[in-house]
Amino acid sequence: MQEAVASKKTLVLGASLKPERHSNMAVKRLRESGHPVLALGGRPGQVEDVAIHKSIEDFEGEQVHTITLYMNDRRQQDYYDFIFSLQPERIIFNPGAENAELYQQAKEKGILAENACTLVKLAMHNY
Repeated sequence: MQEAVASKKTLVLGASLKPERHSNMAVKRLRESGHPVLALGGRPGQVEDVAIHKSIEDFEGEQVHTITLYMNDRRQQDYYDFIFSLQPERIIFNPGAENAELYQQAKEKGILAENACTLVKLAMHNY
């Protein structure tokens, strides 16, 4: 029997419409695990019941617990202000998304920064 998990509203930053992409799998697994999901990607569309938005303006006023990153460090630079405007409690840097600069800035702001894999964390029930 699976123990109850506190839901953590999560923004998947770098979400993809392609089912073979890890960001797409993360959207699905987060939903299966009972977490509310927001998604921002390069192309608008749907991953099951989750809309992928292309504009950061679509997230004004949102509060999220976790941002899970699926874009490389160069692409992340354009989103620093947006990321911090959401005041997340945690940022997960998935493999390929590691970013020492953003990691350090997050820690300085009291945000838990993790180099980890969202899919593995969900599978291990320690998300």
